[in-house]
Amino acid sequence: MVTSVSEAPAAQAEVVVELYRRMRLIREFETRTSALYKAGEVPGFVHLSIGQEATAVGACRHLREDDVVTSTHRGHGHCLAKGLGADQMMAELMGRDSGTCHGRGGSMHIADPKQGIFGANGIVGAGLPIAVGAATAAQLRGADSVVVSFFGDGAVAQGMFHEAVNLAGVWDLPVVFFCENNQYAEFSRASDQHRATLKERAIGYGVPYRRVDGNDVIAVADVMDNVIAHTRAGHGPFLVEAFTYRWHGHYEGDPEHYRTGEELASWRERDPLNLAYDRALAAGATSDALIEVDVAVRAEIDAAVEHARQAEAPKPASLFDFVTAPRPDIPEPPAPSGEPVKMMAAIREAIEREMTDDPSVFMAGIDVAQGNVFGLFRGMADAFPGRVRDTPISETAIVGTAVGAALAGFRPVVEIMYMDFIGVCLDGLMNQAAKLRFMTGGRASLPLVVRTQFGAGRSSGSQHSQSLEAVLAHIPGLTVVMPSNPADAYGLMRAAIRDPNPVVFIENRLQYGMKGPGPEPDHLVPLGRAKVVREGRDVSVVSWSRMLTTVLQAADRLAEEGISAEVIDLRTISPLDRETVLRSLERTHRLVIVHEAVQDFGVGAELAALAANEGFWHLDAPVARVAPPAIPSPYAPSLEKLWLPDADAIADTVRRVVRS
Repeated sequence: MVTSVSEAPAAQAEVVVELYRRMRLIREFETRTSALYKAGEVPGFVHLSIGQEATAVGACRHLREDDVVTSTHRGHGHCLAKGLGADQMMAELMGRDSGTCHGRGGSMHIADPKQGIFGANGIVGAGLPIAVGAATAAQLRGADSVVVSFFGDGAVAQGMFHEAVNLAGVWDLPVVFFCENNQYAEFSRASDQHRATLKERAIGYGVPYRRVDGNDVIAVADVMDNVIAHTRAGHGPFLVEAFTYRWHGHYEGDPEHYRTGEELASWRERDPLNLAYDRALAAGATSDALIEVDVAVRAEIDAAVEHARQAEAPKPASLFDFVTAPRPDIPEPPAPSGEPVKMMAAIREAIEREMTDDPSVFMAGIDVAQGNVFGLFRGMADAFPGRVRDTPISETAIVGTAVGAALAGFRPVVEIMYMDFIGVCLDGLMNQAAKLRFMTGGRASLPLVVRTQFGAGRSSGSQHSQSLEAVLAHIPGLTVVMPSNPADAYGLMRAAIRDPNPVVFIENRLQYGMKGPGPEPDHLVPLGRAKVVREGRDVSVVSWSRMLTTVLQAADRLAEEGISAEVIDLRTISPLDRETVLRSLERTHRLVIVHEAVQDFGVGAELAALAANEGFWHLDAPVARVAPPAIPSPYAPSLEKLWLPDADAIADTVRRVVRS
């Protein structure tokens, strides 16, 4: 461990000069960035941390290569302090292919997980739950690495902050939550945003707290020396609050009407670089040595700017790169023929198999260690100590934990108890899991599974019955899976856990007791591939999840009337297997789509558009959809039955299409 600055007088001058150099590098990088932004060479949004250099450098002083940081939209300093190259970063800001993220991230989203930089983040507070995941990975690995999660005072008002700190405390995770209190949350004074101090909040979470002068890099480094040692030794999380000030506005171009010039001038008098300069001289460094540092840093940034100006923009052919990782080619397995097995048992057995084969797989969620609300996992916590984890009721922290752990090399399987609750944690799915591989130019790997369930038909009401796969399928980067039978649930779950991409695995709770032929232990079902489960000649009927069973019932009735329906089980909603649907349409010339989600703006509409655009010349009749009307799921059994399509409604629609 690096010795504390205050405890190493013989090396003090060398240490302080190095700290000064790192701060000067951040100041020069951001000063040039400001000028380049004004000149139009840096596009997008730019948020600078000029005046806050001591917090980044002091906080990262004692970090090792295997330690992790998560950052904020004001994250240039954190990335530079952790060791990222200024040339790559400048190229990224200019949108060049040689940039840190191949021009996909820009100023707010710089990351390099291989260097322990899990990303600056454009969403306020989003790095906090990701840090919890990274710390969970460190704990499961048995390593003594730590995570430092930078956030601003404004993020304290986010639910992400509460959920992340609380979960870290409950699990005794090795994470330091480092608040850079720069006095303003965007345009509002910190004092106007909170009635409780961060110190008071820390007491509520049972987490130790330290306050430090954020303009004094020596003070920050010394405090973090002790804090990191505490956390590295396995004593759990820590909250550090560094008081500092940002010299520029919230963003470049901010008119800054909310503060006075006198206030800014008073903070400039305590310029962190000047303080470090004076400390270096007092420790024995010479002014010539510090001037050499300034000259060298300026030359480094000059070279970085020139490199970025000469670098090429991403090629047009690379537009679709990095959205998803290539997935392994899995052949369609033979039809299952084993002893009947329940859907719930098939899901459990799939997860057990992967946890047994791969120590990087773990499971977390609300009451999962207790078996989960439906009893799917009873006894698994005993079978896999430490790898089946109960969480507080904190969906945002649950999904953020999955993201951070996946970035750290694990394969988490986390549960959101009801599909209706994805709105609570949508940022983790939509802006983090789905986008981080793309925004990091392929540097991030996100092999994670988010399990959830839904199901109308048992009077669960409007907030516990929704089928929201269309919401998730509309997010590029997410794979969305909905099995219809036990064997597919087993094979798709195993494939999802092994997949290098984030997968949302949606189960229908009304099928948990459904029995079907059991699969072989090595059974795997390819993601992104639909299956023709019943061949036919007159009409193609596409469905998924529990509604497929109702479709098959209708197909049996129709067969007695001489109508031959070909039934397709999508299995994976996104990516959509367009080829299988179009090949079937080419054979039957008619298409009916059946789903449990409300009809308007759904997956059925996408399939109808596919038929109209690419299958138009095969159509002999209009495409029809069978789905609930666009109203929330009713509670009263009589209304719910009327709302939810049944086999009669499906058969009537098919008859109409075939006869048209």
